[in-house]
Amino acid sequence: MKTKLLTICFLFITSQVFAEVKEVDNDEIIALMQSGIPIIDIRRADEWHDTGIIKQSELLTFFDKQGNHDIEKWMSELKKVANTSDGVIIICRSGGRSRVVANLLDQEANYSNVYDATNGMLSWINSKNKTVKPDLSYKNK
Repeated sequence: MKTKLLTICFLFITSQVFAEVKEVDNDEIIALMQSGIPIIDIRRADEWHDTGIIKQSELLTFFDKQGNHDIEKWMSELKKVANTSDGVIIICRSGGRSRVVANLLDQEANYSNVYDATNGMLSWINSKNKTVKPDLSYKNK
């Protein structure tokens, strides 16, 4: 009995320590957002303008057009939205960049509940889900 209890405790602890990024589809994104999990759109401003954004998205560009990033600055902005024990959904155009950032949050930044919008905004738009025009006025302050 003691061995079973120790095994269960070990499995629980290791599953928390080695949490995985969870890939989510559009329906799961909607459910997570309804439960209060923030969605972080890591695309660039030109991409937000081209396609619109998911209402309530936090707009935090990760990579610039050349693929450069400032992890410290970006993490500082992210921490204003979600701390490491909060859940967070990461979305980009098609899922490539979000996968990189989601894995970084999971493996390097110790975020415990990271969700990757697997097929990104392309899937969101192709599924006829609504987008809104981004309000970037607060970004220029």
